[in-house]
Parts: sequence; C-alpha cells; structure tokens
Amino acid sequence: MSELLVIVIAAVFVLAGLVKGAVGLGLPTVAMGLLGLVMLPAEAAAILLLPSFVTNIWQLLAGPDVTALVRRLWPTMLAVFAATLASTGLITSSYTSIVTAGLGVVLLVYAALGLLRLRMSVPSAAEPWAGPVVGALTGIMTGATGVFVIPAVPYLGGLGFGRDDLVQALGLSFTVSTVALGIGLWANGAVPLHQLGISAFAIVPALAGMWLGGWLRGRIEAETFRRWFFTGLALLGTHISWQGLAPAF
Repeated sequence: MSELLVIVIAAVFVLAGLVKGAVGLGLPTVAMGLLGLVMLPAEAAAILLLPSFVTNIWQLLAGPDVTALVRRLWPTMLAVFAATLASTGLITSSYTSIVTAGLGVVLLVYAALGLLRLRMSVPSAAEPWAGPVVGALTGIMTGATGVFVIPAVPYLGGLGFGRDDLVQALGLSFTVSTVALGIGLWANGAVPLHQLGISAFAIVPALAGMWLGGWLRGRIEAETFRRWFFTGLALLGTHISWQGLAPAF
C-alpha cells in the first residue's frame, strides 16, 4: 500500500471521526463513502471494521443501561446480525459496479432523510413485527454496501428514546452490524492480514477525529453543521452512484 493511500485513509478517518464526535453518528457512512472513491466497497468495509467497532463499543458503554436496551431491541439486533451474514456475499461479489452504485444510493437516501428532517414514529404495538423487519432490511443493506444506517437509524429515532438512550441504541445497532459484517467478510475471504493492519492503524485517526468533533461541537451551531454534513453526503452519494453506473452507459 502506497504512502499516499495511507495518508488518504488517515485523513478520511479523522474526518469521519470528527463527524461522529460532533453529531454522534456518521463514522462508517463517511468512511465508506470517501474510501469508495479510491477503492472497492469490500476493501473499504474491511478497513472500516476495527475503528467502527472500537468507536461504537465506546458509544454503547457510555450510555445508561445496556441490559434494558438489549432486552428491548434483541429481536431487531438478531435480524440485523442474521441478514448481514446472509448478504455479505453481495459486497464481495464480482458485481462491483452495482455494489458501488448501491452504496451511492444509500448515502443519497440517508442525506435526503437528514436534510428533510423526516421523522418516523413507531407505535409500541408495532415493535414486535417492525423491529425484525427493519433489522432484516438493515442487514441486507449492510451486507450489500457496508453502510448500516438505513433503515435502522430512522427506526430507532422513532421509538421515543431520550437523547442518551438513543445514542446508546445507535451504538448497539452499529456494533452488531460491524461484528456481523466482519464475520461475513472473513467468511468470504475479504479480510486479508494487511487490511486488518490498516484497519488497526485507522483506529488512531478515528479517535483523534472524535475528540476534535467533540471540541468542535461546542463551537459551531449544531444545525449549521448538520446541514453541511448532509449536503456533503448527498454530493458524495451522487458522485459514487454515477461512478458505479457510468460503465453501463
């Protein structure tokens, strides 16, 4: 791996960590989007594994009551885990153009939801069936693109959690997705030793970015940062979608 690519990876994870430190999520989304510009989605997903796992465990354990959260969300998380394992072969397949275009579309949808501030409201009576359905769909998206925000993030946001509980719930969902994605990539032979070394290296810039994001959070208006973040994500998603679809034209 060239020195230039190592510098690019470090810069990507500083930026991705900064976003996560400032808004509480976005590290895997930003990292997959930006790394997708310079490498295949499966390679980007392998590098993402360790920094995503470390930062999400940190986010999960920083919350109030993990046990109660797991008790409520375990059907959703089980579906996320199983569907991710079942579909990880998609991101490692030979259909790289389709996978790349899919990654771009997921980023675009996520950005649109953020910019339009669309909020889901989930009645408690619907949780027993909605949770596994959302979990399965999230797992399929994770296995196909390496991004695990759609539709899990809007769904969890609609469950009526308080701010701290929601951040912890997101940490739980992202941790389960990361572990399942890692197992799936390994089973498909997509996690070579040198990728794990780069993934371990990426932990440091990711944590540095999170610290910087936390510092920035108190010095910039939250709405301004959110708007610029989702606008940038929409532009990135558009570019990656075209990058995947262009060979077909």
